[in-house]
Amino acid sequence: MLFITPGRVHDVNLLDQLAVEAGAFYLLDRGYLDFARLYRLHQAQGFFVTRAKRNFRFRYCDSRPVDRTTGVHSDQTIRLYGFYSKQGYPERLRRIRYFDAEKRKWLVFLTNNFALPA
Repeated sequence: MLFITPGRVHDVNLLDQLAVEAGAFYLLDRGYLDFARLYRLHQAQGFFVTRAKRNFRFRYCDSRPVDRTTGVHSDQTIRLYGFYSKQGYPERLRRIRYFDAEKRKWLVFLTNNFALPA
């Protein structure tokens, strides 16, 4: 699927036009971090993986064991904390913290898929 829009249209608006296929995975840039839109994707039974913004607020619920030799440093279940974020996405999310040794950079991913290994 291809969308061509004027430069003034923010990319996140394209999530409204996306026909979600149940069971499909959608890999999104953190510019798409709109929790209400991600929740609609979740309700349509699609899965997403996106990078977290540094300042997003959450509450820790629990964690799963990880093998840190793979670069994965944490695999947590969280709930959103901010008023609008929590209203937009009222269910649990999975937060995976990863260290890319080659680039010496920390990455934090959010997903609604709890079945696949981190």
